[in-house]
Amino acid sequence: MTKNVLFVCATGIATSTAVAEKVIEFCKEYGVTFHYKQINVAAVPANWEQADLIISTTNVPYQVNTPIVNGLPLITGIGEEKVLNEILTILKEDK
Repeated sequence: MTKNVLFVCATGIATSTAVAEKVIEFCKEYGVTFHYKQINVAAVPANWEQADLIISTTNVPYQVNTPIVNGLPLITGIGEEKVLNEILTILKEDK
């Protein structure tokens, strides 16, 4: 089953695009594919239930039952490998 990922940032355009590109490229190397959508943080309440993972570069101030990974290290480069491996692990889990 293909997982669904939400890439979230303040506008749903800028940093979510950069993070999505890095995650897609990294996961491709391991044969992991997924469906994704880029949204702004205000759209999280209407979309989180369809997602298996949320990767956000901003604070998500909502209670959700979907795992949230801080995507900011993918922008700064500090701790990037750890975050990419965490994302890969979540996407490979059977649900």
